[in-house]
Amino acid sequence: MVIYYGCRHCGNDLGVLHDTEMDVSMRFFDLLKEQDMAEMLTSEKDGSFRLEVICEYCQQALDAHPDYHELDYFLQ
Repeated sequence: MVIYYGCRHCGNDLGVLHDTEMDVSMRFFDLLKEQDMAEMLTSEKDGSFRLEVICEYCQQALDAHPDYHELDYFLQ
């Protein structure tokens, strides 16, 4: 199993976790509610998963402009 991390706002690829790196990272999923998991995690046709998170750049933009939280997409 492979998990690809990407930013849900700008679409940049952030990283990849392979089978051998899963033990510690899988503990993160225990902290999420089912609704959060459904919004953040999608399965791909090849059996891998994509986890949509937020990158540092987009987080800084949201911190600097809190009104952006109201928008579906704040990057043009």
